[in-house]
Amino acid sequence: MSRLSAYGPLAALLALCAALPLATSSNIILNGMVLTLVVALAGYGWNLLGGYGGQFSFGHAAFFGTGAYACALLQQRFGVNAWAAFGLACLIGAAIGFAIGYLSFRSGLRGSYFALVTLAFAEVFRIVANATPFFGGAAGVLLKLDARAANFQFASRAAYYWIALALVGLVILAMRAIERSRLGAYLVAIRENENAARALGVDTLKVKLQAISLSAAFTAAAGAFYVQYFLLINAELGFGTWISIEALLAPIIGGLGTVLGPLIGAFVLHELGELARRLLGGVPGADTALYGALLILVIAFARDGVQGLLARLRHWMLPAAAKARAAPSAIARWEVIPTFVKHCYAPSDSRESVFENSGSIPQFT
Repeated sequence: MSRLSAYGPLAALLALCAALPLATSSNIILNGMVLTLVVALAGYGWNLLGGYGGQFSFGHAAFFGTGAYACALLQQRFGVNAWAAFGLACLIGAAIGFAIGYLSFRSGLRGSYFALVTLAFAEVFRIVANATPFFGGAAGVLLKLDARAANFQFASRAAYYWIALALVGLVILAMRAIERSRLGAYLVAIRENENAARALGVDTLKVKLQAISLSAAFTAAAGAFYVQYFLLINAELGFGTWISIEALLAPIIGGLGTVLGPLIGAFVLHELGELARRLLGGVPGADTALYGALLILVIAFARDGVQGLLARLRHWMLPAAAKARAAPSAIARWEVIPTFVKHCYAPSDSRESVFENSGSIPQFT
């Protein structure tokens, strides 16, 4: 796949999305889209670790809240410029992700055990933030309103939308680059068969630490942007289960382990939430119940998400000749996957023959 075909459609999609404020000046629509992009940004962080690496997390609120609190406290207590505080918040989020990942992966935790550990960390962070005066206690941290670009504050919703879209766009391009890189291949190998990947020379601890650090940085960026948008953060907003749930649901519903899955899933979640509020009024928990029902439907009937469902519909609608022409592309794409990934996907009775012509198992550094 050439760079133009890999990045061109993504750039065109982002350019099309950037024109939305030119088509409408409704603050309601723009506010909804900003929140959708925040969830998408957090979803991309979860997707890198869970979708590509297979390390499911129930506690990405820990990274979201870390980014939000770091950005707010650096400005309020230390007088750091808002833009610099945003960048530092992402780095602090990455450091927290590295620390949690090192403690978890070094201990050999995986699967449900790793998911529960991340949930525990998020809950501990919530309790500490809620009970500690340094973090503002239950009231949280309130930033001073000063709508100037130098303070990362704007009077127009359109400016926030463009910045959020730029952040999501950078992450999308980064995800495409990771997908095409050796790191992406390593993550897929670990997801499919971690023991086989380790036996073939992959440093699984190093790869998973890289993944969780990047994942935490992306999610912390979502939290830092959130606090700049609302100028308020507290323990429930920063470390509450709502962001962990939405960050997890967005890629699962949109398409797990895909570049556009979290963005599609975040949009679906937002539209369904709005629909639930309109149909059910102010019934508490209606949107959460709807999310649960949607998750059950996706797992039962569309395990590869909305993006995979659309791809299957498109394939069914293609003429037979077009299907025949499209088939070789899948084979060509398979050929660029490193040999050790082929090994992980190979049936158990044929793995011995994967390297029969090479004479030895290659080691990757």
